[in-house]
Amino acid sequence: MSTLETKRHSLAHLMAAAVKEMWPQAKLAIGPAIDNSFYYDIDFAGASINDTQLKEIEKKMTHLVKQNLEFTRTEKNIEEALAWARAEKDPYKEEIISDLKEKGETTVSFYTVGQFTDLCRGPHVENTKEIKPHSFKLDKLAGAYWRGDEKNKMLTRLYGLAFDTKEELDEYLKMMAEAEKRDHRQLGKDLDLFMNHELAPGMPFFLPKGMILLQELLKFVRSYSYGDGYYEVRTPQILNAELWKISGHWEHYQEDMFCLHHAEDDIDLGIKPMNCPAHMLIFKRDLHSYKELPLRLAETTTLYRNEKSGTLHGLTRVRSLSQDDSHIFARPDQILDEISTLLDKIKMIYRVFDLEIDEIHLSTRPAHFLGEKSVWDEAEANLKQALEKAKLAYHINEGDGAFYGPKIDVKVKDAIGRQWQLATIQLDFQLPQRFALKYTEADGSAKTPVVIHRALLGSMERFLGVIIEHYAGAFPLWLSPVQVKLISVAKTHLPACQKLANELKEAGIRVEIDENNETVGNKIRKAIKEKVPYMLVIGDKEAAAEKLVVRDRGAKETREISREDFLKELTDKIKNYT
Repeated sequence: MSTLETKRHSLAHLMAAAVKEMWPQAKLAIGPAIDNSFYYDIDFAGASINDTQLKEIEKKMTHLVKQNLEFTRTEKNIEEALAWARAEKDPYKEEIISDLKEKGETTVSFYTVGQFTDLCRGPHVENTKEIKPHSFKLDKLAGAYWRGDEKNKMLTRLYGLAFDTKEELDEYLKMMAEAEKRDHRQLGKDLDLFMNHELAPGMPFFLPKGMILLQELLKFVRSYSYGDGYYEVRTPQILNAELWKISGHWEHYQEDMFCLHHAEDDIDLGIKPMNCPAHMLIFKRDLHSYKELPLRLAETTTLYRNEKSGTLHGLTRVRSLSQDDSHIFARPDQILDEISTLLDKIKMIYRVFDLEIDEIHLSTRPAHFLGEKSVWDEAEANLKQALEKAKLAYHINEGDGAFYGPKIDVKVKDAIGRQWQLATIQLDFQLPQRFALKYTEADGSAKTPVVIHRALLGSMERFLGVIIEHYAGAFPLWLSPVQVKLISVAKTHLPACQKLANELKEAGIRVEIDENNETVGNKIRKAIKEKVPYMLVIGDKEAAAEKLVVRDRGAKETREISREDFLKELTDKIKNYT
């Protein structure tokens, strides 16, 4: 655990101490450090808590920090620990300790600070003087089911933010305030892009303008994420449970799937959460020579995953999603070239969206793995070599690979400095073996291919959520649902607007005419709020002029430009993704 994580964990402990002082009847569940923050799940035993009381808890925490209190670690044997939990009348700690006992643990650790003792694995800071008083802030309240299970009791989750210094905290709070302005759920509503409905939780409805965004992304995917050498396929949404048993999903992933039983045929079925098993069937249909590899199959059809209700969030955590998903069936000697090409694509793609590659993680062979160690060693060496060839710095996560193969995960920073995990490249030795896939080598022997799973944008829905916030809804021209807005001063100017609109549409430009019976000022304000890249007001003067009078998004002044030059400017920007 890093020093900052230790401080956050210690603050969770201090928060629990402050809560117990204010609400002695409160029962404590768990309180870990996470990302930039910490939290504690607490059962307030019928008492209510509000934002004002959150500030009072923070004051008590600050008071404890200033007392320079030591954190002291002690151990109890498992029976003593259970007796302690029962004496505290805390069912959550008792359940945790009982689970540890079932797993064979004989002792557990406790930490004491001041008058407060809590069951905890640690570590903590040695003394509260290591925490600066104004470097943390209690942030918000939320509901959380005990152990994330909707069948269990709803607890109150208290969140806090913590950094090494007040300046870092202030910077983060500023970033979060900006993030709130960019919230894709609100922008999606304001810009008429998508909607959610209680009758389809976690399954977004794309409205006409949002569908344009999605279709433009799909065009981009087909040209640049896929490109030459990829074959797009379409596979069924519902497949027999036998397929998912072969792939291992029925055993290891069934809780995250939507499953049903077909009574007439008396068979179990699974709604597709990913494409890979179906792509294995396509490969298996034919005999393949080593000369045909690599074979790259791509698919962007909708997938369905049974995410927990409490985790659903706009477009970034959904139950229905599509991906720029592809599976590359390759020989071991082709892995390096394929991965190198994918890394080059990743760099190009993120440049187009002005996203900065922030971190790359290479996860290596875990303790329990499938296949031969020598094949893993070669695959990991290929991934390292490809990353170095692409001049991409990376961190190694030892033993964190999937049991079927090592992987690369790419994290990016958006316009306000937030990190998002997007692209992933995984090497798979398991599914080709489970499906008994073969190709014929030059010497006539039968070999099993390696499969590269790759998604460079990832979930299209999640990627859209990210870039809506990244651009704050002000999309580049090529992505904008409406690229040019024409505003008529009066009804008499509508023919001139229509004539110009027709010229723009013939050139492939998405254009809208605001012909509502409103003042020009109101129409202009609406167009600004809609974040349209170009706006043209057409009155008597503009209708008669040879040149167009254009207002660029964000500009206060207009500019004059010929129709030909304006069309060329637009088409060049769209073509070059600028």
